[in-house]
Amino acid sequence: MSAWIAVNSGEGDPAWNMAVDEALLKRIENIGKPVLRFYSWNTPAATFGYFQKFKDVERTTQLRPLIRRPTAGGIVPHDDDWTYSLTVPLADPWHALNARESYHRIHLWIAQSFEQLGLDTELAPDCNDGAGSCFAGFEVSDVLLDGRKVAGAAQRRTRSGLLIQGSVQSTTEFPSRSDWEQTMLGIGTNELGECQTGSLTSISGVMEAADKLVLSKYANPEFIRKR
Repeated sequence: MSAWIAVNSGEGDPAWNMAVDEALLKRIENIGKPVLRFYSWNTPAATFGYFQKFKDVERTTQLRPLIRRPTAGGIVPHDDDWTYSLTVPLADPWHALNARESYHRIHLWIAQSFEQLGLDTELAPDCNDGAGSCFAGFEVSDVLLDGRKVAGAAQRRTRSGLLIQGSVQSTTEFPSRSDWEQTMLGIGTNELGECQTGSLTSISGVMEAADKLVLSKYANPEFIRKR
């Protein structure tokens, strides 16, 4: 039996992308194993942290639409990035890690994938404040290339699971996205065990839950502007 599920859901609407990640978190106890999801965007957008003030975000980025995330953190531009999420159930050892440990571990996974592809990245040893924008500065364990942040993440823990949402800001030095994703899957075998390739439609209840969350939250101006 596989230990985790890998999904590439392709391009999605910004509100839909956030809804799917929360739906995975809501369903992860029933799924019973970690889900690593790769996805992209059908239009440029910016997501921002659950606890950020909408007015501050509005003034900081020109990207639209603006979508509030289910996770914390700062503003993330999605105009040419490689986006992923990792959702793990309560019983998985990842859930027992504290926030700093899981942040370090996911970025070590990414840094190792780049190393295998010939890209010399490092994990940030300290902080450089970015004033509300995720990629304007960096935090401890962010992935750096030549001193510049190229990968960051945000997290949310609940009683049923852990959701990590991450973005890799691709540059001309990067390998192809498909090569990176395949390398991530290879390293994931060591991280999480045997992998099963799946789809969102094959995971019971996720699509239905996501549809509801689009309407109630992620495409709802009241939720987006709630703070």
